[in-house]
Amino acid sequence: MRPARALIDLSALRHNYRLAKRLSGCRALAVVKANAYGHGALECAAALADEADGFAVSAIEEALELREAGHRQPIVLLEGWFEASELGLICRHDLWPVIHHHGQLQDLEQADIARPLHVWLKLDSGMHRTGFSPAEYPHIWRQLQASAKVAELTSITHFSRADEPETGRTEQQLDVFRQATSGLQGNTSLCNSAGVLAWPQAHGNWVRPGIMLYGATPFAFAQPQAADLRPVMQLDSRVIAVHQIGPGEPVGYGSRFTTRRASRLGLVAMGYADGYPRHAVDGTPVLVDGQRTALVGRVSMDMLTVDLTDLPASGLGSHVRLWGTGLDAGEVASHAGTISYQLFCNLNRVPRHYQE
Repeated sequence: MRPARALIDLSALRHNYRLAKRLSGCRALAVVKANAYGHGALECAAALADEADGFAVSAIEEALELREAGHRQPIVLLEGWFEASELGLICRHDLWPVIHHHGQLQDLEQADIARPLHVWLKLDSGMHRTGFSPAEYPHIWRQLQASAKVAELTSITHFSRADEPETGRTEQQLDVFRQATSGLQGNTSLCNSAGVLAWPQAHGNWVRPGIMLYGATPFAFAQPQAADLRPVMQLDSRVIAVHQIGPGEPVGYGSRFTTRRASRLGLVAMGYADGYPRHAVDGTPVLVDGQRTALVGRVSMDMLTVDLTDLPASGLGSHVRLWGTGLDAGEVASHAGTISYQLFCNLNRVPRHYQE
């Protein structure tokens, strides 16, 4: 069988969740949207079932999968609902929707629901993606607080540059949030992974760790708390062929790479159909038998090529790590002009194996 595979370390996942809890000192929603960032939502939720305070997903389809698997913790719908007809299911399955635009307010006002909802009301504190403006937020809060259709309210916002502390943008958003919610009673939720790791003054009552759960740092620099994260996904394969070629020879589609010396090259069973980034440049790091080497030539659909010239002991059948322990996914992503989030979410075709 094709040797490409992803090993998901569930003990590392639990370690990272506990780190979020320890750093924040409050309740933490494990964000398992987008199939747990490519790691497997049901498997990751099951691994956290005994300790997660709740889960967060993007939409009701993801929430219903968790409910059907038996998870009874709170589940926050980060995008709320898309059609008013979903409100019946939200009510029946005791989901906690985010309300972030006026259409959802109208849906709730007109809905006939069986019981009041726990609503998370979104404030646009400066990211300008979703949420109500600071000027209108207090009025909408009080309107919902007075509604018989709302059991409890939580204030939520989202930081746009918490991973860039030098910009001052997070302090600005935090000030906007505090002013807009002044005098409003209820829980608060402001922090994504970067907020959990670097902004203790913003932790509030609920945090929402996402990428940090999976062991990747949201920062482009060394950050002390992020150094304690453990990678959850190990993306591995093997060398399936070895070729010796002379200097001045082109390698791969488009002849992007040309050898500068007599070279020994290994072909690896991993390509962009598996989710490895096609635009990874020559020199993108790879581990072969635990030793660092580099990608050469353009990534193909099913294969990529690595330089084995300085690894004489490695060859046919050698173990290849594309990212994971020993090779940070963020470093690989930077060579492809992307982020670790996309690497994980794009994982395709590769079988996932889980270890406790």
